[in-house]
Amino acid sequence: MSIHQSLRSSSSMTKHRNVLTRLERLARLADEDRWDESKSVCGLPKVRSIKLKAKKKAKKEAAEGDAAAAAPAPGAKA
Repeated sequence: MSIHQSLRSSSSMTKHRNVLTRLERLARLADEDRWDESKSVCGLPKVRSIKLKAKKKAKKEAAEGDAAAAAPAPGAKA
């Protein structure tokens, strides 16, 4: 049986949203230096909202490091 949506913790209910509020859009535009206080709030330019995915390169780098440590150096005698 699943838990009702209102009983879940707030952190688990946080999802990526495609639509930003006006204040969020203004903050993004200010960070990108595309906004100043002299402009009108109406007709704001579009702001892309990209969800970033975690990269899984740590395992590959660790495997390459182990292989490099196990291989003898060129020109070294065994």
